[in-house]
Amino acid sequence: MHDARLLQDIQAVVLDMDGVLWRGDEPFPGLEPFFDYLHDQDFPFLLATNNSTKTVETYVKRLNGFGFRAAEDNVITSAVATAEYLRAFYPRGTRVFLVGEVGLQGVMEAAGFVPALVDVEVVVAGLDRALTYDKLKTAAYLINDGARFIGTNGDRTFPMPEGLAPGAGTILAALQACTGQTPFVIGKPEPYMFDLALQRLQVPAARTLMIGDRLETDILGAQRAGLRTALVCSGVTTPDILAASDIQPDLVFEDLRALFEAWVGIREQS
Repeated sequence: MHDARLLQDIQAVVLDMDGVLWRGDEPFPGLEPFFDYLHDQDFPFLLATNNSTKTVETYVKRLNGFGFRAAEDNVITSAVATAEYLRAFYPRGTRVFLVGEVGLQGVMEAAGFVPALVDVEVVVAGLDRALTYDKLKTAAYLINDGARFIGTNGDRTFPMPEGLAPGAGTILAALQACTGQTPFVIGKPEPYMFDLALQRLQVPAARTLMIGDRLETDILGAQRAGLRTALVCSGVTTPDILAASDIQPDLVFEDLRALFEAWVGIREQS
């Protein structure tokens, strides 16, 4: 852990979820006091995840079921950010082909985009645990025919209780290998998701803390966007991985509970 006094000037928090709040279906201990504190202090926060498989409503229900108080405005998924990006550049009714699950499908349809197999302008690919060869083949054909290739996020792995499973980046890599086309990626560490988070929070980047468990997405992306960064070693990044990396966060903690204890201590001293 570096100098925890860096927490004194923080006015808003962005948190990853998988590996920070929970692993698989198991929440980490000590999270309820953290969220109670955010609410009691009227402290703005945003939960930003590269996971495109679940809907915002599902995340809110899960958070509230674990005892955290969260609303839909507190959650951004890479699927939500992708839909917001497409809305800025494509009209309602644009035909898209989706490689993804309900979290991506629902938000894209709600934004007015039409799932299609022909005359497709955009192929959007994210994590799809029901991926078939035919779906991969169709996406490749469409990209080769000129459809724009957009990825929700580039995470190569996805943390599960058993270990690290293939992530959305694995699917993007397969399509890139087949088509020779590099996807335009929306999620962390790319800037769009951080820009969207800062727009919602209405707090300067330098006064906003990103809390995450992945160096190459949470920490690197936040640093590029000008946010302060705190790594928790409860997810993907272990102390050994951190020691060998060129990406170094401002702060390092064992988990969110340890960060919270340090943060409250610093705020009480100021």
